Amino acid sequence: MAFGWKLYGDGKTPPLGEAVAPDERLSWPRTVGIGAQHVVAMFGATFVFPLIMGLDANLAIMMSGVATILFLLIVKNRVPSYLGTSAAFVGGVAAIRANGGDSSDVVGAILVAGVVLALVGVLIHFAGLGTINKVLPPAVTGAVVMLIGFNLAPVAAKTYWPQDQWVALATMTFVIVASLALRGFLARIAILLGLVFGYLLSVLLDATAGQITSFDPNTGGETTRDRINFDAVGDADWIGAPDFTAPSFSLKFSLLVIPAVIALVAENVGHVKAVAEMTKRDLDPMMGRAVAADGIATVVASSVGGSPTTTYAENIGVMAATRVYSTAAYYVAAIVAILLGLCPKFGALINIVPGGVLGGITVVLYGMIGLLGAKIWKENRVDFANPINLVPLAAGIIIGIGDVTLEFSDDFSLNGIALGSIVAVVAWHLARALAPAEMREALTREGSHPASGSTFGHDGGGADPSSVDEVGRPGVTGGSTPGSGTLGR
Repeated sequence: MAFGWKLYGDGKTPPLGEAVAPDERLSWPRTVGIGAQHVVAMFGATFVFPLIMGLDANLAIMMSGVATILFLLIVKNRVPSYLGTSAAFVGGVAAIRANGGDSSDVVGAILVAGVVLALVGVLIHFAGLGTINKVLPPAVTGAVVMLIGFNLAPVAAKTYWPQDQWVALATMTFVIVASLALRGFLARIAILLGLVFGYLLSVLLDATAGQITSFDPNTGGETTRDRINFDAVGDADWIGAPDFTAPSFSLKFSLLVIPAVIALVAENVGHVKAVAEMTKRDLDPMMGRAVAADGIATVVASSVGGSPTTTYAENIGVMAATRVYSTAAYYVAAIVAILLGLCPKFGALINIVPGGVLGGITVVLYGMIGLLGAKIWKENRVDFANPINLVPLAAGIIIGIGDVTLEFSDDFSLNGIALGSIVAVVAWHLARALAPAEMREALTREGSHPASGSTFGHDGGGADPSSVDEVGRPGVTGGSTPGSGTLGR
């Protein structure tokens, strides 16, 4: 598809029951406005996860714009999507840093995972989705997603929450209330609103209650300090390039993040399925391209020190709410993100988000990542009365959550997410091979791989198929399935 989008009607908002297709656009002023909404929708999660992973949030914002443009070009502008920072890598990155790795090791490992994801996309393109279902059935996929999320519980509980427990509690409460009490677009940006709330609350408490004495992750002990310090913002330039980090490569560290590829396959293919349902278009030929595009985008982003990428369900929510599926709006959003990334003062404002605020956000986000695993099981009718599912996955999940370590030598060991994922995948296939015929036959009554038909997005959200009207144009029923849009995976 060329860049010559057809003008939809008179270029104004489509009437109820009508929608703007991917190859159409509204007037350019309206298209810019829709693009700005996409920036807001992806914004909170896209910079929260780099902060949590210890990467440059400003660079992550800029490279998310670059990644989005790459994705759109590779899928020939047929799949509208924004690529923000992936939550699936947070656990692996935490493990890398716990094992002495620095940011170069982190982005090197992410780059390797991006290559693997791109190769999986190529495999899907030529071999079809059935191959994925054979290797990664829903029982296994759900287990890996669950252990990735729950492995992070100590990070939220011991690193962020203790820095300011009352701000963390208030921020957590605000996110929960906002995600349920608000409607439409506002509900989809509950994480961003929670960050703004916690940010302002910290400023208010500094002005009224004074400094706080609490845990300081930099020293490992208690210190007395302001909750938020704007000195770095004042010192930063208005225009300039973000800090780049060259990747370094290690097999040990790469194995810690490669399990995230399992989640990303489900995220990307689920996203394409959701868009196909909303637009009544056959996008199956784009499945492999979409997965490969995300892998390539992750490689490009991490090659300069940026964050891993994934498709964002929050932006599906914006499309459902506005009934505008034009890829032109995503190009606008990508350009805005690139420009924001070239403003160091903006990045400095992001990087001083108080630890207590992140504590309130992460207890919600990490738990939601873990529970997405249970969601996959439920949607695919995984039977845990069957020992093939129960026994090996139980072992893998506890190894992942408990951060169990298996040492091979003084220089090489596997632990936590990597070891748990390997056990879940390998032991499940071993159990299936050894099980009696009736147990294997029972597996056929379960659902297909989540990537084959569910709407599992990066936050568990997706499109409501009923939002597609009878004439083949997507309508609006309020957006994604309940609960979507509040995670920035």
